[in-house]
Amino acid sequence: MHIKRFDRSFTRRRFLQGVGGAGALSTGVLTPLWSVLAADGDGSRAYPDHLLSLESYTRGAISDGDTIDANNVEHVKALLDPIRYEQIATMGRRLQTRKATTALEELSPMEYLQATLAHQGQARFDELGNVRAPDGGPWIGGNPFPDPKNAIEVFAGHTLSWGRHDASLYAAREFDVGRDGEVKYRYENVWAEYAPVGRLVLEPQPALPDATDLLRYQSVIFTAPNDFKGTSFLNIWPYDQNQFPDLKGYIPAFKRIRTFPTNQRFEPLIPGSSLYLSDAWAAGDPFLTWGDYQIVHRGPALAALAGNWNAEHDNWEHGTHGGKAEARWWDMSVELVPEAIVVEARPVAYPRAPISKKAVWFDARTLLPFVMVSYDRQGKVFRSFDGAYSRYATENRKVMDGAHPYWSWTHLHAHNIQTNEITRIEQVAKVRGGHKMLVNDEAVYNRYLTTTALRRFGN
Repeated sequence: MHIKRFDRSFTRRRFLQGVGGAGALSTGVLTPLWSVLAADGDGSRAYPDHLLSLESYTRGAISDGDTIDANNVEHVKALLDPIRYEQIATMGRRLQTRKATTALEELSPMEYLQATLAHQGQARFDELGNVRAPDGGPWIGGNPFPDPKNAIEVFAGHTLSWGRHDASLYAAREFDVGRDGEVKYRYENVWAEYAPVGRLVLEPQPALPDATDLLRYQSVIFTAPNDFKGTSFLNIWPYDQNQFPDLKGYIPAFKRIRTFPTNQRFEPLIPGSSLYLSDAWAAGDPFLTWGDYQIVHRGPALAALAGNWNAEHDNWEHGTHGGKAEARWWDMSVELVPEAIVVEARPVAYPRAPISKKAVWFDARTLLPFVMVSYDRQGKVFRSFDGAYSRYATENRKVMDGAHPYWSWTHLHAHNIQTNEITRIEQVAKVRGGHKMLVNDEAVYNRYLTTTALRRFGN
């Protein structure tokens, strides 16, 4: 049992440190967080009891296994971003609560965690602001700043490796919901990510010798409906985070590869969608094209970090609720995160951006983002992006990532609260065309991440 003098007032004072430029960030309350995680793989010793249990935090008002809805959301308002709170309070969204996950191995891929531990303390920023390994080359894998001291370290580490795997192919279903709560558009696609640097599983490691100037290849290819089948986009990211990605696309009606303006990242790729390229993983742009990074809040939060893989469905499809057709929101399980770090940033390289700033909530233990809220040019709440994650393993079923259970995102919302249009996306086992989820498979590059691949899908 923790000493009683570490009460809620002490916790609030501790969380105010490092906020708003007041000083260097130091995570944890009772003891430095990362030293506990490195030793135990469990950060519980770094926090008092009231940050480890939702029942304790709410003084018994809400317990693990309860449903958060409009009737009780006030008890957890401080744990929610403003858009999720509004969704629950006035729009019929519900969240199922679960026991907090404390084991670090359940919150990220194992190889990513091992590399983070092995490479701790080796990262530095170069004169252009990019993250470098000790030899001056690109980062060698894992999170370069697991014990961040400022806002830019929080954001930089995540941007370098979105999905935390060397290669990923996500089979996805998208549902675009109108303001009346009914689905207006349905799409199926594959989203591919491939890392030329910071490689932990695929050979050669840690980088492809002829691609050390690149950070990632990323594509999205639509497989359904027929009207959009073959529509595809390919982003090739320079390692230099001051540069914009090279964005190419294939539109079947034109029968050719086109180059798109890459700095216009704040509009949907397809009709009906509320998702922008800029939204991806809450860090869809090079981190040095944003600026004025600040830590604006630290404290507990509710996040969908585990228990969100639907193993009972053969294709991993998730249930929904809300709206006239009970199709507005995904069903999600959330848990208490003892410490979240909220980072604000402004789009300094995008003079035409409809967004004045964004705020992103990160789990301090893994520096994984779970919610993003953006504001329009008048400073009004504009859009949100909230996702759910999980290790794909239950007592009866597992999806393996080599020697370990697969860890990834499961489903997400992109919500324009000003128009009340919502995009829901879920990761499934397969989509039409025979495309299946792949992880750390070298074949992802040739099949999905070249202009030749884009043309092949378009024919």
